[in-house]
Amino acid sequence: MPEGENVSDGSAARPNRRKVREGTVVSDKMQSTLVVAVVERVRHPRYGKTVQRTKRLYVHDAEGAARVGDRVRVVETRPLSKLKRWRLAEIMERAR
Repeated sequence: MPEGENVSDGSAARPNRRKVREGTVVSDKMQSTLVVAVVERVRHPRYGKTVQRTKRLYVHDAEGAARVGDRVRVVETRPLSKLKRWRLAEIMERAR
């Protein structure tokens, strides 16, 4: 390790600290909470066929800006409730 380089000070920010996902809002019935469906395409380990896997994420939306059908980007955050681990980063596309 070169002189003067201190790794333990934490000043070097990690570039990929938080996970980011894109999905569609499927429910906005709760106060300041959305349910976002994130579709992931993975190849089947044995057969090689592409399979869709859907995960429902509970997302914090403080302003209540997003509506059902909107395409949104969400960011991982600290636990906000029993199920909420994500917060709304931006609304990419409004529902028609």
